[in-house]
Amino acid sequence: MLQHYEHLLVPVDGSNQAEHALLKAMAIAKRNNASIELLSVIDVNQYGSFGNVTEGSLLEKLVNDNKGYLQTLADQLKDKYDFTDTNIHVRFGNPKSVISFDFEKDHPVDLIVMGATGMNAVNRIVVGSVTSFVNRNAKMDVLIVRTDSNNKLLKSTKN
Repeated sequence: MLQHYEHLLVPVDGSNQAEHALLKAMAIAKRNNASIELLSVIDVNQYGSFGNVTEGSLLEKLVNDNKGYLQTLADQLKDKYDFTDTNIHVRFGNPKSVISFDFEKDHPVDLIVMGATGMNAVNRIVVGSVTSFVNRNAKMDVLIVRTDSNNKLLKSTKN
């Protein structure tokens, strides 16, 4: 029996893999008449050595940059693929816990679709990948997209 999904979570970080995951999520959403929650998680701990990230102007810039990126992706889904059931979200925190545990407390999620790798290679080596953590710990289904990241399908403003 095929699973029917209604609420897809797609965490994106500007990587080609994440954007390919978004395209696969859109195809699933279209088949299931589902919505996509586009999520960007700002991990302020990664900025610890670069000064005081808690300053209002820097936080505001981080949020606005991430919202702009997510809106660009949502607009491209609408313009290129006629897909409009997309909501954008920016959260602060550890991406592993926000994606696996926290986001679903405020929004229903029955499938997480994410890329096999993301932008931050150093974090993958030092603390393990976000994808691996989410795959092991999330309560809902997780689809890991392993697509050729050299073949970018969306025009991103993040990179």
